[in-house]
Amino acid sequence: MRAAVPVRRALRVGPGAAAPLGAHPVPGGIRFAVCAPRADAVHLLLAVGDAEWEIPFPQAHRTGAVFTMTVHGVEPGPVRYAYRVFGAGAEEGKTVPVDPYARRLVGAERWGRRPEYRSALPSAASEGFAWGEDRRPGIAPQDLVVYEAHVRGFTRHPSAGVSAPGTYAALREKIPYLRELGINCVELLPVFEFDETDNTFRAPDTGAPLLNYWGYNPVSFFAPKAGYAAEPAEAARELKQLVRELHRADIEIILDVVFNHTGEGGPEGPALGFRGLDEDAFYLRAADGSYLNLTATGNTVNSGHPRTGSLILESLRYWAHEFHIDGFRFDMAPILARGREGTLQDRPYLLEAIAEDPVLADCKLIAEATDATGADLVGAFPAFGRWMEWNGRFRDTVRRFLIGRPDTTADLALRLTGSPDLFSDRGPAASVNYVTCHDGFTLADWSAYDRPHNEANGEGGADGIADNDSWNCGAEGPSTDPAVRRLRRRQARNAFLLLLLSQGVPMFPAGDEFGRTQRGNNNAYSQDTAWNWVDWGLREREADLFTFVRRCLAFRRAHPLLRRARFPADEAPAGWDYPPVSWHGRRPWEPDRSARSLLLCALLYERTARGERDAVFLAANSHDHPVTVEPPPAPTGTHWHVFADSAADGVGAHPPGEEEPLKSAGPLAVAEHSLVVLTALPIGRNS
Repeated sequence: MRAAVPVRRALRVGPGAAAPLGAHPVPGGIRFAVCAPRADAVHLLLAVGDAEWEIPFPQAHRTGAVFTMTVHGVEPGPVRYAYRVFGAGAEEGKTVPVDPYARRLVGAERWGRRPEYRSALPSAASEGFAWGEDRRPGIAPQDLVVYEAHVRGFTRHPSAGVSAPGTYAALREKIPYLRELGINCVELLPVFEFDETDNTFRAPDTGAPLLNYWGYNPVSFFAPKAGYAAEPAEAARELKQLVRELHRADIEIILDVVFNHTGEGGPEGPALGFRGLDEDAFYLRAADGSYLNLTATGNTVNSGHPRTGSLILESLRYWAHEFHIDGFRFDMAPILARGREGTLQDRPYLLEAIAEDPVLADCKLIAEATDATGADLVGAFPAFGRWMEWNGRFRDTVRRFLIGRPDTTADLALRLTGSPDLFSDRGPAASVNYVTCHDGFTLADWSAYDRPHNEANGEGGADGIADNDSWNCGAEGPSTDPAVRRLRRRQARNAFLLLLLSQGVPMFPAGDEFGRTQRGNNNAYSQDTAWNWVDWGLREREADLFTFVRRCLAFRRAHPLLRRARFPADEAPAGWDYPPVSWHGRRPWEPDRSARSLLLCALLYERTARGERDAVFLAANSHDHPVTVEPPPAPTGTHWHVFADSAADGVGAHPPGEEEPLKSAGPLAVAEHSLVVLTALPIGRNS
């Protein structure tokens, strides 16, 4: 065993405590506790300012597999630390720079520069943050509108007009925009510390190294990404400021969290923390010691192990309590349903523990219910009455209907009503509906490309999803053809209408509301470039689409029947003109259920306890020819008004409350590849 390095001055070492794990300030010093079951001895590598020490954990202070001590006499200032591990299963004297329980990491302050990690104590400014009267908005799930954003990409483009582009602080400056658009929930791509330089591919045109821009490779479950902060040493404080200001604007914040794999990669990857301290607990391994790779990223977190499950739970509690986070979206969540042999469990302990945890009781829990093995638990995820799910069925059905694939209309009816075939036991709000997300085409690219164009990723164009259920509307990529551009505009409007008129929780990625493009790249995880950042100039150049989306969001808020907490009944209650939902075709009450039909007409109806009548009629035509539709009679005392026509010139939607009266009671013309939405207003209003 290597002897301890002489210190510049003596520090007094005393007993520690086996819990909590990590480094925690105490009066007169710092208490350290690290779990290293395979180690014979552990040294603490401690640095305060320019002074450095290597201090063995006294064996007398060891409790089971936990090495503990309190270091007294540490002067105030920047405190950094790491561990040196000795013994069976570890390279002799191997340095472990990342404490799995560290609340802050240093060495990765500069975005794009290879990090030299070391654990650190949070600053006093972050620890003593003034939350004031901050309270979670507590928005009911069915009322959420989720806006998926990448912290850096949201404001990195020069057009963002912010003081510190690509940071938490810059995102905070955009809160007025979120309110103007009508967003009440922001879902951030990963903000746990990650190594963006962890990418082996290079740009094919320049040979320059590409980055791991999205951040789905965490090296810590507790430390916020320092490279996203205007002041990297105060990343925690800046993120808390963002949360506080979002809450003041009645906007919730959800974090996209990655507990299924880590940035340590496969067997040849770096031993940053998890691997160096407790490899058997943290990773799923085969009988021969090799890593199980159920995530296609080299390793799989052993979430079924009690020590790892405890770490994940403590992480979630920390973000919920310390950062006031409103919820979490779990990347490749079926991994958390796997036991210690890697097989799916009927009643996974960790998922139940998260659902029942009292600290997380007010947090939204959202599962990406698929993983890289092909496991698809959408609608069958172990929900324990709490979990919501990304509904990929909604995405696929809406896309296929809108590009004109046959035999999709019946499935679309299910998706519009909240997917009762999938979530009958949980209600519509269990379904997080989306047409696009960070993974895949943007909405503009979905209607502009038949196939992915991922050559810039340096993988020979072989990466990304092969079949995107997309249609280029007659030309691959950018086009000046007025007919092509007109059709693409309709398709974007159609997608937003179906998304925002459906039961469930709508979600869309930042920039879709004004036509952001990735130039056909449907796997832009490695592209930290101007065309992958949100171009705010599009808000003016595509002002009609932006206004259309904003009015659709306002229309959703104005009509509670679009945000039902329970699935609508098929029968009309006493005194109602119509059932809560009914299906029609070219004529009322005559839906076309043939496999070739691409026409769906739905009437949503509600009568309040005060006798007020509300109705929304949707006519969706994905045929390549126009159709005429006769809407059912408007409810008693009302007249049909046109809210939106995706084929109309200009914006294509009226401000809610200012809808245009339907000119006649005769057939309604619905253009090819378009949607028309009517709403019932009292006779005499706006007529």
